[in-house]
Amino acid sequence: MFIISLAIILPVRYFIAEPFYVKGASMEPNMHDHEYLVIDRLTYRYSNPKRGEIVVFRYPKNPQEYYIKRLIGLPGERIVVKNDHIKIYNEANPNGWQLPETYLPADLATIASNPLFADFQLKDNEYFMFGDNRMFSQDSRVFGPVNSSFFIGRVVFRGWPFDKFGLIEGARY
Repeated sequence: MFIISLAIILPVRYFIAEPFYVKGASMEPNMHDHEYLVIDRLTYRYSNPKRGEIVVFRYPKNPQEYYIKRLIGLPGERIVVKNDHIKIYNEANPNGWQLPETYLPADLATIASNPLFADFQLKDNEYFMFGDNRMFSQDSRVFGPVNSSFFIGRVVFRGWPFDKFGLIEGARY
């Protein structure tokens, strides 16, 4: 029975869904310290990540650490952080468009923590990731873009606390 259980549990854990424990305040007010989440490891094998999804990835400067952030910029886009807003330039919007962040409090400021990443052009397989708690998040504004090879998966479910139990939808644009 033990071997059968392992034969079922291990492939699910490593290839389909994985538990994740939130540490820190970088995703507040949407996710908090000590919450338990479930990560979908399968979707990104068959489709591209989408703007607004919450993603768990390996930290590019130390791949043994895991980060959780919201996907803001897609490959090939230019991301400009200015005047407390994010402006995105791409083929569909050559003059740029301001990212509507309805999942954040209206008074939340988005500043460029590092001048190198205040106006940044993403290459193939590069994504710009931001924490929802912009003043207290180490994210792409500090360490730069994240290559898709570092992605573990997208957050799909919150298991704890029970009063927030349920599916987690990424913002759609």
